[in-house]
Amino acid sequence: MGLPATHTVLICVGLPGLAISTEQGQLTGQGLEGFYRAGRRLLSRCRLRVAGYEPVAVQARMAGADRARFVGTLRTSPHGGPDPDVVVERVRHADGTELITLSSSTSRPLRVPIEMALGTDLADLGAIASGTSGPELPASVHDSGLRWSGPTATSTVTTDPPPTDMLAATGLLRWEFELPPGGSRTLELRVRQEGEAPLRTVARSATSPLATAHASGDDPGIQQLLRTSIEDLQALLLRDPAHPMDTYLAAGAPWRCGLAPAEALAAARMTLPLGTRLAAGTLRTLARAQLRGPDGRSGMIPGARRDAGTRLPPSCTGTEATLLFPALLAEAHRWGLPEPDVEELLPAAERCLSWLLTNVGDGTYLCDPQPGGPVRCETQAHAHRAALLGADLLEACGRPGAAELREWAKRLREAFRADFWIDDRSGGRPAAARLPDGTPVPHLVGTAAHLLDTGLLGGGRLAPGLLDRVQTGQLARLLGAPAMDSGWGLRGLGVKETGYNPFGHRGGAVRVHETAVAVAGLASAGYEKEASSLLRGALAASAAFGHRLPEMYAGEQRTEGSAPLPHPAACRPAATAAAAGVLLVTTLAGIRPDTPAGKVALHPWPGMPLGEINLTGLRVAGAPFSVRVSRLGLAMVEEAADGLQLGV
Repeated sequence: MGLPATHTVLICVGLPGLAISTEQGQLTGQGLEGFYRAGRRLLSRCRLRVAGYEPVAVQARMAGADRARFVGTLRTSPHGGPDPDVVVERVRHADGTELITLSSSTSRPLRVPIEMALGTDLADLGAIASGTSGPELPASVHDSGLRWSGPTATSTVTTDPPPTDMLAATGLLRWEFELPPGGSRTLELRVRQEGEAPLRTVARSATSPLATAHASGDDPGIQQLLRTSIEDLQALLLRDPAHPMDTYLAAGAPWRCGLAPAEALAAARMTLPLGTRLAAGTLRTLARAQLRGPDGRSGMIPGARRDAGTRLPPSCTGTEATLLFPALLAEAHRWGLPEPDVEELLPAAERCLSWLLTNVGDGTYLCDPQPGGPVRCETQAHAHRAALLGADLLEACGRPGAAELREWAKRLREAFRADFWIDDRSGGRPAAARLPDGTPVPHLVGTAAHLLDTGLLGGGRLAPGLLDRVQTGQLARLLGAPAMDSGWGLRGLGVKETGYNPFGHRGGAVRVHETAVAVAGLASAGYEKEASSLLRGALAASAAFGHRLPEMYAGEQRTEGSAPLPHPAACRPAATAAAAGVLLVTTLAGIRPDTPAGKVALHPWPGMPLGEINLTGLRVAGAPFSVRVSRLGLAMVEEAADGLQLGV
């Protein structure tokens, strides 16, 4: 029947901890509700009763990426009129802590009995998703709370103050609170996996690799989007267990709370304006997973298959990750990655580039690794960018191989412009893929946005794209037309294409990552009108989702007074969506650094679609970087590293 719906729940994330709740605030044990650690549900049921009644839920909201606040009310006196006289506030944290505060507004002391019914199945998230989690386990008394034991895990719940009474058979804890007139009392609940210390997430430590940047300006939406995106990114940070100094991003919550190489690299690339430390940690982690050996897979970074919808077979995310690795290293080098890190990671990047040339062989295109696989449009875009940025990196570091990569990239451009372009009376379009017999797949897809993502070279230059100037202009018009621009962002498939489904995760839904790539690529190519429309749509969707963008949502057309329809199975937060929020905001300033040359150039949009914008707390060359862009597109650097030559 599919995954449990996530669009109506509040997900607190501070990996490896999660807390998932409905808007009622009570944990009932239904669906995904509960406290989790490392994918294991430690507590599934936590129902609170005050004076014999459940509080009436009046508000539920996220108070941060890792915590949610629930407010309920009670009327304890039958003669006090219709107004509630006790407010119950519950602040639930992803680290397994919940603070419950009772506040009285009466003019007399109150003696309030409190009951809390607890339970858990200690189920794995995968079992919960498939509906095979099993019944609740029996509890036993433990310290100032309860304990549950299963075959693979044991969880405990303790409270402060300790309960005055406990019934382990029913998982019931009881207290009696004395509330003075106008006073309050707080109860703390702590959920732990036995034998493990309390969580200390990367986001809360002083070693977070992401700078806490801020945005302000005429449009308040950019400030809120950037703040929430950075909070979500910090909440998704994980440490490599064997190398705890290296951090990377999990793909998303609740379904993908582990490392997905392609998504981690793509997200790290979009967050380079927040510093290069995340890129370094991600690259080091994946370099250790790189395949070695004499066969054609040597140098590849393993990755899972990704469903590509109904038109094409699943794609290989390992191919995408292998091509993203040298591109990320090359751009991180330009943003200020320290030279020792570059030297350390360069051999792994060289192996990725050797893998690319080996698998192209005597041909022109990089095919899918499975036998008889198609030649995908976006794969050629990733490969072309990897070759050009990789060649630039090799040359900058005095390593051989740049000429061969540039020569192949040139051959690819010439062939792609002829073989992948489908001419028609409207001006043509790029094919989504070519089948083994050379037949083009003519569908207009959102992944074509990667053709506009060319990459940053030395001197602040952009790499040439796979399309020529006329084809780029036609693609810009197609992406900006109503068939692809939903008003909320870029659809994954045009509405007129066979098989279009507004909820299809690769067949019509808006994917935030591709929307941000399209916005940045269109703006860099000079198509600000189309870029502005997609940008405004994404910001409107951000506001509708409380500025926490999911990885995707329905591609239904925006109309007056409407709101984007959530995808019930989308991760929220998701690494690429949160990183896309950073890219959407920072791309307005057009920052193009070349730290090895001691330069940074600004290419702001000529007509700023959102008015004035001020970005502070970014990082270039390892130092704070702040820039202001006026409504007319005039840029001014207000803070930068010493000795950095500035240009506009």
